[in-house]
Amino acid sequence: MMLDATKKDVHRHLLEKELESVGIRLNKQKPNIYFKVKKGGGISFNSTCPLTKIDEKLVQMILHEYKIFNAEVLFREDCTADELIDVICANRVYLPCLYVYNKIDQISIEEVDRIARQPNSVVVSCNMKLNLDYLLDILWEDLSLIRVYTKKPGQPPDFSDGLILRRGVTVEHVCHAIHRTLAAQFKYALVWGTSTKYSPQRVGTNHMMHDEDVIQIIKKINAFIC
Repeated sequence: MMLDATKKDVHRHLLEKELESVGIRLNKQKPNIYFKVKKGGGISFNSTCPLTKIDEKLVQMILHEYKIFNAEVLFREDCTADELIDVICANRVYLPCLYVYNKIDQISIEEVDRIARQPNSVVVSCNMKLNLDYLLDILWEDLSLIRVYTKKPGQPPDFSDGLILRRGVTVEHVCHAIHRTLAAQFKYALVWGTSTKYSPQRVGTNHMMHDEDVIQIIKKINAFIC
């Protein structure tokens, strides 16, 4: 999230409020609450830890507001009523967020120090090109990015233009990143890199890719694509 350092925290709070209103939760984990709607038997409530922010009566009132009269609810952590509502709605998105404060050249060094010490915050100046290299390193680390290089048959890998993907992607995700129709034509792939036991290794769509792996995809029609 790009913010203006000269506006202190007002800009940030407004953006966070807007995102909260549409169901986007920044830098939060999904509440550890087991919830399942049943066909009968009423509401079964239990917890594995002491609850200080909610009780069984409030849980029943919230469920009744959503026309739910038969359900199983298990709290595995001390959650709030709002977090229970998030679980019931089941349409919330939990995303990591890095707050990037620009225009630090227009504020005092004390204010820069205060902002930089906040969690998930980076200070930069695009105008004076201050701290941009550090921002790039933090983005790469926090977003868990990897580089995957493609290879044409009979040619060396193209290291000048790799695919930037999230860590934990499979060959199927690589196919979609190259072209949306490639997965349907996929036959197998040859992969070089740390994700394989030997190179090249013939793999399927479920193979997990590592950083700086090289891939050559072969289609069902016996044609090659990179």
